Amino acid sequence: MLELPIQPKDALTGIVNPALELLPQAMRSDEARVMQIAIALQESGLATRAQYDGGPALGLWQNEQGGMVRGVLKGRATRRYALQLCEVRSVEPIESAVWDALEDDDILACGIARLGLWADPHPLPDVKDIDGGWNCYHRNWRPGKPRPLAWLANFAKAYMAVIG
Repeated sequence: MLELPIQPKDALTGIVNPALELLPQAMRSDEARVMQIAIALQESGLATRAQYDGGPALGLWQNEQGGMVRGVLKGRATRRYALQLCEVRSVEPIESAVWDALEDDDILACGIARLGLWADPHPLPDVKDIDGGWNCYHRNWRPGKPRPLAWLANFAKAYMAVIG
């Protein structure tokens, strides 16, 4: 596990790319990489694995047990991939076990976040589509305290880390 805080490029090479390698090829696009980094920056700043205010979200992507974790473990489009991911990461595929592991397993947390985006019926936005990225993030994470101005910088940092 990488010591926090981490830079977007380090998150890409040390977490996102290894996590995506555990998922089908169709989930490994640059669009997915940009969104993964941008969301992690937006949610945790790549600086914490526990929600700042003591809330119910864990991992760099700040996933909740009854939200994203439940959704990918039970979703038709994601269940089999979530079960495979849990097996590879040696985590029991039940909500509480997966949620607990998010704080200590960045690759699992990234994989769960990617599966959450996979379940979205809308395609991922283009790597340069900041507004589309915001809409995708907002639709799937439903942040309690949206920060659209922070998204601009976070998406730009993610783009630079992935595309350069």
